[in-house]
Amino acid sequence: MQKFNIVRNSKIQKTARVLQLTGLFDIPPTEKSELVWNVNLPIDEFDWQIGLIVGASGSGKSTLAKEAFKNSKYLLANQGYEWPKDKAVVDGFDSGMSIKEITGALSSVGFSSPPAWMRPFDCLSTGEQFRATLARAIIDPAQIVVVDEFTSVIDRTVAQIGSAAVSKAIKRNSTKKIVCVTCHYDVVEWLCPDWVVEMPKGEFTRRTLQRPKINLQIKRVHSSAWELFKHHHYLSSSHNNAAICFCGFINDRPVAFSSVLSFPHPISPGWREHRTVVLPDFQGLGIGNKMSEYVASLISATGKPFISTTANPAMATHRKRSSNWVQTKKMSLNSNGKGKTSDKILNRTAASTRFTAAFKYVGPTNKDDAFKFGLL
Repeated sequence: MQKFNIVRNSKIQKTARVLQLTGLFDIPPTEKSELVWNVNLPIDEFDWQIGLIVGASGSGKSTLAKEAFKNSKYLLANQGYEWPKDKAVVDGFDSGMSIKEITGALSSVGFSSPPAWMRPFDCLSTGEQFRATLARAIIDPAQIVVVDEFTSVIDRTVAQIGSAAVSKAIKRNSTKKIVCVTCHYDVVEWLCPDWVVEMPKGEFTRRTLQRPKINLQIKRVHSSAWELFKHHHYLSSSHNNAAICFCGFINDRPVAFSSVLSFPHPISPGWREHRTVVLPDFQGLGIGNKMSEYVASLISATGKPFISTTANPAMATHRKRSSNWVQTKKMSLNSNGKGKTSDKILNRTAASTRFTAAFKYVGPTNKDDAFKFGLL
């Protein structure tokens, strides 16, 4: 067991203002100010990956983190790594990494927005900077990374979603450990730490938590809702106004968008997915896949097939593993109109310079909600 007896002293200079202060608030005169913390940290007695030091400002959180993990990588909020001023955020990663490894690291922490990947770090939102910093932390060669002021620069709903994404990413890497330092208690159950130290008392507890369920409410919306999401879609900001559109909400806040188009065919008409996108602050928890599959269950209730073509590797991987989808085309370049008539019609609106995979939805149908949304 590691035991820490931390003492911090600072000499007090008796200036005129200090003397006035001691008289005004009846503070006993002293030569120095002293703070003491006694903390037992038995983290060497069990396997762990995520630790949390929590407490109010001035309670000694950062002091403990720096003392207990002095040989580890230390980050402060969105600071700790150097980023090129005039280059894309993907150029801030080690030159030895492939673009696939870089985008995989960014996606693993819920930052899955290719248009944002092309911007310099300083041009990202604070939430995007938070995710980019964590992506660097996860691939950092240091076994333990300490992130101080964890989630302090983002709003609380985003902080909770981001904490869950970080937890998911860390636990996919069996060798990586992270210690988060924060004054916000609302991230505890979302981060699912293996241990928690609450300051200033230094109370240590082991935790086994289950992340709260995300209440995603889906509504049918006008195509104008695309304006909120168009800059975050990896493919294009264009959108067909004839599409049927849906929006996903968390705490009445729009976070995801999905739309579908009718696929005309004289013999086998159907539907195809047009656009699905999740705002960057809410990526990393599978919201896009849940949104897409829910909409597919509505559309398939019409009795017509629902197909989807995606260039998103994470979405393609999910669908290959899911019993709700059957893959109809492996990840490859589009056929440029060669092949069956139905393929030619689809390829009119599909790029031929992008690797894509195609899937057909074969999961359960949702006739009740389809009727509610006016699809039946």
